[in-house]
Amino acid sequence: MIEPFGNQYIVARPVYSTNAFEENHKKRDRHHKTFLDHLKVCLSCSPQKAKRIVLSLFPIASWLPGYRLKEWLLSDIVSGISTGIVSILQGLAFALLVTIPPGYGLYAAFFPTIIYLFFGTSKHISAGPFPILSMMVGAATVKLAQSFPGNTGSSNNSTSNFSSVDDYKVTVAASITILSGVIQLALGILRIGFVVIYLSESLISGFTTAAAVHVLVSQLKFIFQLTVPSHEDPFSIFKVLYSVFSQIEKTNIADLVTALIVLLVVSIFKEINQRFKDKLPVPIPIEFIMTVIATGVSYGFDFQGRFNVSVVGKMNPGFEPPKAPDVTVFQDTIGDCFAIAMVGFAVAFSVACVYSLKHDYPLDGNQELIALGLSNIVCGAFRGFAGSTALSRSAVQESTGGKTQIAGLISAIVVLIVILAIGFLLEPLQRSVLAALALGNLKGMLMQFAEICRLWRKDKYDCLIWVMTCIFTIVLGLGLGLAASVAFQLLTIVFRTQFPKCSTLANIGRSNIYKNKKDYYDMYELKGVKIFRCPSPIYFANIGFFRQKLIDAVGFSPLRILRKRNKALRKIRKLQKQGLLQVTPKGFICTVDTIKDSDEELDNNQIQVLDQPIDTTDLPFHIDWNDQLPLNIEVPKISLHSLILDFSAVSFLDVSSMRGLKSILQEFIRIKVDVYIVGVDDDFIEKLNRYAFFDGEVKTSILFLTIHDAVLHILMKKDYSTSEFKPSQEKDGKIDFTINTNGGLRNREYQVPGETKF
Repeated sequence: MIEPFGNQYIVARPVYSTNAFEENHKKRDRHHKTFLDHLKVCLSCSPQKAKRIVLSLFPIASWLPGYRLKEWLLSDIVSGISTGIVSILQGLAFALLVTIPPGYGLYAAFFPTIIYLFFGTSKHISAGPFPILSMMVGAATVKLAQSFPGNTGSSNNSTSNFSSVDDYKVTVAASITILSGVIQLALGILRIGFVVIYLSESLISGFTTAAAVHVLVSQLKFIFQLTVPSHEDPFSIFKVLYSVFSQIEKTNIADLVTALIVLLVVSIFKEINQRFKDKLPVPIPIEFIMTVIATGVSYGFDFQGRFNVSVVGKMNPGFEPPKAPDVTVFQDTIGDCFAIAMVGFAVAFSVACVYSLKHDYPLDGNQELIALGLSNIVCGAFRGFAGSTALSRSAVQESTGGKTQIAGLISAIVVLIVILAIGFLLEPLQRSVLAALALGNLKGMLMQFAEICRLWRKDKYDCLIWVMTCIFTIVLGLGLGLAASVAFQLLTIVFRTQFPKCSTLANIGRSNIYKNKKDYYDMYELKGVKIFRCPSPIYFANIGFFRQKLIDAVGFSPLRILRKRNKALRKIRKLQKQGLLQVTPKGFICTVDTIKDSDEELDNNQIQVLDQPIDTTDLPFHIDWNDQLPLNIEVPKISLHSLILDFSAVSFLDVSSMRGLKSILQEFIRIKVDVYIVGVDDDFIEKLNRYAFFDGEVKTSILFLTIHDAVLHILMKKDYSTSEFKPSQEKDGKIDFTINTNGGLRNREYQVPGETKF
């Protein structure tokens, strides 16, 4: 019963152990579904289930019939045109990151948008090229392109069918894209999209920042127009920087000046768009404007002929026929493809979550995997490269009023017009301009370096993950860096659980609240009682740490006390058998001054005998181990009589830790220290029963619902002879306590004079 009393409350209930609670409250018989039960549900079929499956596989079928034509169409058209222009330029620019001709970037900007329209669940992200993903594809492509005859002078069967190194790179990039799509599709079908949870926000932020540094370095060769050999092994970023600055005197001044002007103007107008986004009807399409100006100037003044600048070159109109992937590429790039699949999904899903929360509609992570997988498979078949979503492009689609993926369809139509009809107009465009546009999209990612200070203030572990991820990715490269970062992140989790912040609790305010005794002033610690809290799972890696922290908290090793007492008992028993020991009301009287027993005789190399329970049943007297013993036999004295283990934050035990925990409990019980475990849930208890944790020594009666239940039980047990309870209460064993508003304890039925405090 709970009685409100102003801003306080009075709780009147019995003191519950787990056994007593289960006796008073009948537990439901719950049926836990087995694997076969889940399999039956999965294999069952009904019209409603078939409809749900179809709608989940084709989300367009659920939102398109409810499309508000008059309200949304104009907004989607405006948004689609703006997004389409950005998609064209980003496709051309990001193709340079893949180290393939820019024209193939248009395919990567077109096909994912069309496929995502039918299979995606987000209404606002723009599917297509993403600079980090393009960089990862480019790194894997460069690695395989080293075997091409034009690069190394060697030849093999896998490269002899290609007329140029560019053709081979296009095929490799397309094959990598298809394999990445297959991995995403398989993960989505198997409903295991949860694997992305192993990429934390700190890890993704650190990885994308480091990848932005890689993108920045990779574009220097286009800005300076230098011939830089490809490097794919660890420390490649430093080798590229060395190659660039070792031939800096060969810089093409026209390319450098053009790139710097474009980068400066784009950065300024992007800042204007950001600061005045609430006042501008649509963001200023500065990338499109600068592309038109740069193309016109390059064509009008013949930059290619006069200054020998590098331009986009021939743009073939239309699409190339779909082509099967080169399966020989798969075995060499499976690790890269898995990383590309995971990073692509993690970025797309995190951006989609932002907009789904803002506009209040649901997302399906597994369906997103299917949509991205199919997008990459189709895009790779038509010789595009892997995509996800670019943050800037999605922001344009949402901020310009896009309501649904109809805006994505419009943007795809804009890209289609360029592919089929007007692509040739971009042929005079300098590649250094595309590099400058790519760098202009990196500002947001490079600004993530400011995350270090914020994370340091909030969580030093997350800050460490960010810093180490960034370092690993910069030094080792994108693929190895991501793998090392995930491993390091998991290692920090292990470290945090392996060395938990255990604490000793005490009562605060003489109430039923128990806190770390180091944190508050008004703390009360019951004499002879220790309350120890472990805030993490207990498993094989931290059971030793748990034992040591518990020993530090109580101030002694129970195993050492047990062995000392057994050694002393053997001496006492020997004296008693020889008639050299007498017992009086005042204590022991020994008729000899000394006794000689070698350690070998006492131990006899049988250390396990000393670990057994202390048995004094054969002695005609009781031994008080905290009193004076005969012949100055030294045994450490302890004042602890009860130990409460707060396991409310312990979510699981494994077999190894269960064995270790039972050993710890037995050691305390054998030296007459009562141990209580509190706060565990029913599943935890069921697991203990399943592994035969309890026996004649460690009993189920040690389990209590709360710390306060265990404390009240100890008070009743230790002060039972002086209690003022009626015989009927003693017989029933049900004694109710309430908390006085002045902080004391009182019996529920009998008013004790004054107050019964701890």
